[in-house]
Amino acid sequence: MTDFWVFGYGSLMWNPGFAFLERSRARVAGFHRSLCVYSHVHRGTPERPGLVLGLDGGGACEGIAYRVFGDQREETLTYLRAREQVTSVYLEIEHPIHFVESAVANAITYVVDRTHPQYAGRLPLDAQRNHVLQGVGKSGANIDYIRATQAHLLECGIRDPWLEELTL
Repeated sequence: MTDFWVFGYGSLMWNPGFAFLERSRARVAGFHRSLCVYSHVHRGTPERPGLVLGLDGGGACEGIAYRVFGDQREETLTYLRAREQVTSVYLEIEHPIHFVESAVANAITYVVDRTHPQYAGRLPLDAQRNHVLQGVGKSGANIDYIRATQAHLLECGIRDPWLEELTL
């Protein structure tokens, strides 16, 4: 079986949760990292939603791509679907990614479904902070998710001024 790629732009960068052969910095065009998803499970509840990242339409996003053994495709996708599709707020797509050395590959990634009720769109900065500060779900406090993502972006040399503006 042919190896395949998975693109991570949020917690998958610092907590992939699946076996992989290599990881590499990559960029996806046509989508940008956005704090645009109300979290009702992992980082909040329906009564006190947190706010997590999604790939939203337009722009580009730098993140981490993981090359996975082809014979682990079903196992990896089963894991990712259980993790990312708890409320079906993301669409699983295969999309081209560009590596630093200009190579291109297709990767499995999860983009936000703008028609889903948990799609928050672009909230004002104060509203984003309030959701992040109140959100606690089965995976922990929303603020820990944001801080870990910010720290990992810096470790990887990836600048995301929009996320950096959300100082907590």
